[in-house]
Formats: sequence, C-alpha cells, structure tokens
Amino acid sequence: MRVAANLSFMFAEAGDLLARYRAAAEAGFKAVECAFPYSVPAQDLAAVLRDTGLKQVLINSDPGDVGAGDVGFAAVPGQEARFMQSLERSITYAKALGCHKLHIMSGRHNADYSEKAHLTTLEKNLTHAVDRLSQEGIMGLIEPINPVSMPGYFLNNYDAAVSLVEKFSSPHLRLQLDIFHLQMICGNVTNNINKFIPLTGHIQVAQAPHRHEPSCPGELNYVYIFDKLREAGYTDYIGAEYKPSVSRSAATLEWIQQCGLSF
Repeated sequence: MRVAANLSFMFAEAGDLLARYRAAAEAGFKAVECAFPYSVPAQDLAAVLRDTGLKQVLINSDPGDVGAGDVGFAAVPGQEARFMQSLERSITYAKALGCHKLHIMSGRHNADYSEKAHLTTLEKNLTHAVDRLSQEGIMGLIEPINPVSMPGYFLNNYDAAVSLVEKFSSPHLRLQLDIFHLQMICGNVTNNINKFIPLTGHIQVAQAPHRHEPSCPGELNYVYIFDKLREAGYTDYIGAEYKPSVSRSAATLEWIQQCGLSF
C-alpha cells in the first residue's frame, strides 16, 4: 500500500494549492489527492503534476459554492440540474489530471424533504453518474461522513452507502472507506473492515477524534489497522486526509514507515 497526501489538509504551510503539490513532492510523495481542485484551472494542475511527477489518485466532485455551504448535490431534491453540471465539470478535471477516482458528494439534508426523497434523488443521480463514469473509465465513490465533522451532510451512515453500492454492483460505484469517519460513526473497526473491503474502492486515514496524523495519540491503533487491511486484501492507495498536529506537514510522516507503508 502506498500513501497519497491529501492536499486539502496537508502542506497548507506551503501556500496555495499549486505550492502544496510541489511541497508534497519535495517531502517524498509520489501520489496526491485533493478534495476541491476547482479554484485552479485544470491545465495549471496538470502542468504541476507533469513538473513534479506526481500522480493524482482522487478528487471530490465539484461541490458548488463552498462559501455558501454547498457540499455537493447528489442527494438533494430539486438540485438535479446542478448535479449534472457539477458532474460534468468534475469529469473534465479528472480527465485533465489523469485521475480515475471521483468522490461524489451527496450534499446536505434539506429539511423540506423526507429521508426517502433524498435517497430516491441520490439513487437517480448515481444511476446517471455511473453511466457517465463508465464511459470515461472513472470509478465513482460515495463516502459516509460523520455529523461531527460535517453537520447536516446527508450520507452519514454506512447502511445507506453499502446498500447503494451493493444495489448498483458496478466497478464504477464503490465505497470510500475513511477509517476516521468509520470510527466516529460506528466503530467496530476490525469487523467493519472485513465487511466493507469487498465493496471499497479507496481508503483514507486520520486519527480519531481530532483528525491528526495516524501516529498521534487517539482511539485508533494504525499499526494494527494496516495489518488488518492487508489481511483483508486491500492493496491500493491510502489517502492521508489528516490535519497535521504541527506546523510542518513533513514532520508528521513517521507513521508511514511505522505502519509498513511507502510513498
């Protein structure tokens, strides 16, 4: 398993997003992921990838107006047109960056609509997304996000996410398994890893509950967890989606070697 730096969380001390790419490469990373690259033209991001030799392994779908509180539209009734537009923009970026994984964000719960209406909307939009992503050779991912980190986010439990992935049964819709969110939502990490790995397309990590690097004191023993991930057969990238506990992100990387991982 190789580790990809999440540039939405790491290397903030370097400056803007393009500077974070360069800082990650200087720290030894060979791969990166990024939640929202959309503030930078895709051609500029593609250029920095070429210059640094980094591989882009994941981006999130275009969330909309983050300043207004948007975190995607896939499950929001009445926002189907915005979802279609955001999906196409996301695909454009993914193709420009040579990225083959796209986290499709569900958006926030709208109190004007029922849980069932949100689920129906999500399934309808994912049906369209899976078809488009299959045409482009991109894996779509859905991720439960805990309500402490993102209050109001609709997809905040594993039952719904797993049910959708199983229903579609497509290589173009998989589970994004963030071990931090797993612990914050339901715990039972060992058994849930064994349960969810067959449905999983990407894994991210951070220590709970403060979301620092995995080697920080906290609720999770990551040496053990990575052993379990190996036993379960996971061999793909690990996204380092954590808030560094110190000002220099490069000073928080000892966990990679401790856990038997590589850049």
